[in-house]
Amino acid sequence: QVQLVESGGGLVQPGGSLRLSCAASGSIFSIHAMGWYRQAPGKQRELVAAVTSGNRVNYADAVKGRFTISRDNAKDTVCLQMNSLKSEDTAVYYCNAAIREQQLGAVWSGPYEYWGQGTQVTVSS
Repeated sequence: QVQLVESGGGLVQPGGSLRLSCAASGSIFSIHAMGWYRQAPGKQRELVAAVTSGNRVNYADAVKGRFTISRDNAKDTVCLQMNSLKSEDTAVYYCNAAIREQQLGAVWSGPYEYWGQGTQVTVSS
């Protein structure tokens, strides 16, 4: 009953920029941490950046100073601005969120972990 839908991936040259967006929808009571992970071919999925409901952020060392994560609590969205992209940033990027679901009345359940479908980011000349 809850979905995460990503957008904004694509092909970009080294040094370029892309902005990824993720919108949560459905029976949402509250959203806790939101973040972005990525998975390159033959590698494990890894955390890129995360932001708590109180806007505390955490970045992987590989992207510090180049990527910026932000969220809009009113719109249930999280974005990842990626600058100075490198070939090693090529991967499928996944949105992730910990969400409490609204149940009947004032009841909630969770939090549960949700994933988006993934969006391809390719950095190549």
